[in-house]
Amino acid sequence: MESSTSRTSLNCISLVDPDIQRSVALLKQACLDSGFFYVLDHGISQEFMDEVFAESKKFFELPNSEKMKLLRNEKNRGYTPMLDEILDPENQVNGDYKEGYYIGVEVPADDPQSNRPFYGPNQWPSEEILPKWREVMEQYHREALRVAKSVARIIALALNLDEDFFDRPEMLGDSIATLRLLHYEGQVSNPSKGVYGAGAHSDYGLITLLATDDVVGLQICKDRNAQPQVWEYVAPVKGGFIVNLGDMLERWSNSIFRSTLHRVVLDGQERYSIAFFVEPSHDCVVECLPTCKSETNPPKFATSAV
Repeated sequence: MESSTSRTSLNCISLVDPDIQRSVALLKQACLDSGFFYVLDHGISQEFMDEVFAESKKFFELPNSEKMKLLRNEKNRGYTPMLDEILDPENQVNGDYKEGYYIGVEVPADDPQSNRPFYGPNQWPSEEILPKWREVMEQYHREALRVAKSVARIIALALNLDEDFFDRPEMLGDSIATLRLLHYEGQVSNPSKGVYGAGAHSDYGLITLLATDDVVGLQICKDRNAQPQVWEYVAPVKGGFIVNLGDMLERWSNSIFRSTLHRVVLDGQERYSIAFFVEPSHDCVVECLPTCKSETNPPKFATSAV
């Protein structure tokens, strides 16, 4: 059982607000409430954001034969076709009605680091077909990582940690950061029949930055155990990011902060979005943060490596 009729309201965090304590308070409230918030004034120009979306659209408009040449490999880089992924197998009758493209941290094949999961060379479309594509996407990857690190500093303060807690090499100093371009075809979603743009899921890592066009589709469920589940739409924000916390941060914070179920439900309009998933390095050990445990609130999760 579920209901889904309303839009939720999310806190807005400005990265240029001189009152850092205001930003910390707004972010902390959002992390306790829903694990979702908006980030504005992040320093990526609207002109460049428009260019990234335009280049993404150019790729997805290529003939299927060209896209399939770049099919996702064992390093999780490249193209994923429509219906290729199924995020909520218990409730979906087909895969997600979306296609995507993964771009990770560029590591040459002859670098020893390329043997580690999620590291290695990316797959790139031919420069003859999409001449600016690689340059634009690599610049966006750098810019989005800069924004993610800025957000992580506010999260650290909200958890009563040093501001640079997540800047350390084993954290985001040498992070696993994955850019994912997404295109949803004009399919009408029908949750009662198991048809979704993207099935319900939570993200695995630390945080996700999501840029979208102006087509509404993202929904969140603040209480996954509620019966019925209540799903609320999240409105797109022009020039900003929708940011959500991942499972890793929920574990780190001893479930004080929330990693929230979300999905994409569409009314038949085509939709483009760009997700940027951020995780700490392979050398990071995820254990309950010292500020999130006490005698009355012991660690709920075992220590684990990334």
